[in-house]
Amino acid sequence: MLIIGLILWGMLIGAAAQLILGTGRKGLNWGMALASGLIGSFVGGLLISLIAGDGLEFRPSGIIGSIIGALIVSGIWIAVDRKRAEK
Repeated sequence: MLIIGLILWGMLIGAAAQLILGTGRKGLNWGMALASGLIGSFVGGLLISLIAGDGLEFRPSGIIGSIIGALIVSGIWIAVDRKRAEK
């Protein structure tokens, strides 16, 4: 059950990142949402939570870090896709 929850959380955070970046107008890329959400949540959420001193608890600092991490991963993904499209 935990794994399903983590996958859904990653997809939700990744979709939010795409909507914030404005790429959701064309339709959400669920593969990118899953990957950026999971990677961004792990890296961003973990780092922000540890820096804030919250540990590994579910706190607002971890949620904010998750979104920031997913924004960074999505932004990099979009930039790489655009470079590939130019070739």
